[in-house]
Amino acid sequence: MVWGARRSDVRRKKGAIEVLYQQPPDTSVVICLDEMGPTSAKSFPGQQAIAVKTRPAERAKQEIDYGRRGKGYIFGAFRPTTGAALTQAYSRRTIVNWIDFLELVDTWVEPEVERIYAILDNLNTHHADDVLLFSVTHPRWEFVFQPVYAAYLNLIEPWWKVLRSLALKGRRFETWDEIVAAVMAATQYWNAHKHPFIWGNRRRHRASRRSGIALLPIVT
Repeated sequence: MVWGARRSDVRRKKGAIEVLYQQPPDTSVVICLDEMGPTSAKSFPGQQAIAVKTRPAERAKQEIDYGRRGKGYIFGAFRPTTGAALTQAYSRRTIVNWIDFLELVDTWVEPEVERIYAILDNLNTHHADDVLLFSVTHPRWEFVFQPVYAAYLNLIEPWWKVLRSLALKGRRFETWDEIVAAVMAATQYWNAHKHPFIWGNRRRHRASRRSGIALLPIVT
């Protein structure tokens, strides 16, 4: 079964996805799918200490690196209830590679799971005819396409930031194979220290407030 993503029922569709995250049906799992890339072999900026009191003020600098040393895509599957993640590198984002990754995810999910709800965007390779044939031969799969301009509904998006920080941040890569090795190692590290992503439990920034006379309280 494939859920459409028409703009006429965006509110209903968003609510249905939120319910899947919060109250998934028994014997079912929600898997978030997406691709990261294209990612090039280049230098990725990291954090650097700067003397903030020096005048004139210092600025963080990095040599320009256009990264024309190989590139590819990282396909990912993320299970919010446990935090478990699966990544696989491909040189291109094609329908053949997408089906290959879906087969990999199908073996990754426990066989006793009766229903897999796959949250993903509306990229043309995601709803190609081959994907429909895959759903026919894998009846426990149900593709749920998020509405346009609603990437926040896919919880793999914030996890991509975690993966980039673990695998790429502050490093220089000479080849695509080096990136693949770094991503695989970072995924293994994450799975060893994973934690669930709970829908609605976001950290919200609150501005610091100094106590003082006639200072109005912040009402939340």
